[in-house]
Parts: sequence; C-alpha cells; structure tokens
Amino acid sequence: MLLAIDIGNTNVVLGVHHNEAWLHVWRIPTLSEGLTLRYYEQRILDYFLEGGISTQQVNRVIISSVVPTLNRTFVEITTHLFGFEPIVVTPSIYPQLAVQIDRPNELGTDLLANAVAAHHLYQQDLIIVDFGTALTFTTVTGAGHLLGVAIAPGLKTAISSLFNKTAQLPEVPLFLPASPIGKNTVHAIQSGILLGYVGLVRHMIELIRAEVGDQYIAVATGGLSSILTPLKEDFYTINPDLTLTGLKIIADTVGN
Repeated sequence: MLLAIDIGNTNVVLGVHHNEAWLHVWRIPTLSEGLTLRYYEQRILDYFLEGGISTQQVNRVIISSVVPTLNRTFVEITTHLFGFEPIVVTPSIYPQLAVQIDRPNELGTDLLANAVAAHHLYQQDLIIVDFGTALTFTTVTGAGHLLGVAIAPGLKTAISSLFNKTAQLPEVPLFLPASPIGKNTVHAIQSGILLGYVGLVRHMIELIRAEVGDQYIAVATGGLSSILTPLKEDFYTINPDLTLTGLKIIADTVGN
C-alpha cells in the first residue's frame, strides 16, 4: 500500500493507493508555523482510523512539496509512523522526463508529478492546466520533454488578494455567476475573477498552441479544476488526481 503526500501552499493532499485504485484522498490545510508535527501526525492517524487502515499496511511513502519549511516535518512524521524513510521527490528523480528549462531545480515537484502522470496516461503533446494556489500551464511533448511553464495567481489567491488589500470588498465564494454584469459586490468579484479566468485560460492555451502546435491537447487538474464549467469542452479531460498519480508512477520507478 502506497501513501502519496502532496504538500501545497493551501492544502496537504494525502492519497492511499492499493490494488490499482486510490482508496482514499484527504486534504489538510497547510500550516507552516506552530506545532505542525503533532497536528499533522494526529490528522493522519485520525484519517487512517476512519478509513480502517493500519499504518503497518503502508509499505511505501512518497512526498512532493512546494513548502520547504514542511519537508523535514513530514519526513519525520512518516518515518515515525511507518518505520522507514519516504521517497522525497526532486526535479531530477525521474530521468525519463526531460526537463528542458533554464533551472530545473526550480521546477515545482507537483508540476513534475503532473507532467509524469499526463505523459504516462495520454502519450500525446499536451498542456497541463493546474488550478491550485497558482494557476499553472505546463507544456510537455509526446516524447516526454517538459518544455516550460507559465504561472498566474490561482482563483482563491486572486480573490483573497482583493479581500486582503481592500477595505470594502468581501471575501466571496467560488461560484460562477449567471451574468458578467455584477449587480452587487459579491457578484461583481465573481464575474471579474471567475469569468475573467475563463478568458485567461483560453488565451494562454491559444498562445501556447500558436508556438508549439495545434495538436497539443489540454488536460486540467487541481482542486479547483471543475469550477470554471465554461471551460469543460476546452479540455481533453479533467483529472483531479493527476498529481497523486504522478507520484505513484515515480514511486514505482524509483522502487524498481
């Protein structure tokens, strides 16, 4: 049984994989300060108890992190809980994917996992759009070459920025409005951000295809990938577990 852990800026996502399926996927808010070790360890134990899983059933653990301050915390937690050290993903851990960017060590390991999974699953030229804390566009060839990445603020990040930087604008729920013409403050923000991001995503995909070719399919992932429903037809598929699947593939490769 494999435990895959994806440490992001907003959530820590944990997936338990067994018999060719994800049995459980859990999300814990990311905390970078305070008594995080005890907090996360107890949350993991609680989830295992609720899921009827024993820590002794886990024989592999792999960790991807874009929050460096939590790396050691999760290595210590998983080593303590399962009795062995986890695999920690780095940009160079999966040589089958050629990372063709100026500083490969700066590539987020979540984006690497996305690219590994998408290349393995679809075997086509593709653009991976990840709707997370950041909105990212990762371009990967069918031959397994990661050409580069574009990054914009994610949906929640954009809305939170408005909320934190202005005195009168409220924080709003992520619901797509029926009209682009907002009749109140909440609807106005939903229109500007959510409908605006529909245009942003389409334009970025268009620009990337103009440079690399129209044959590049678009694949969506991330916790917010299903919110922008007008984009559904723009994607070849929406795979919310793409990052976890990439971690499993890397764990299988490193372990063999």
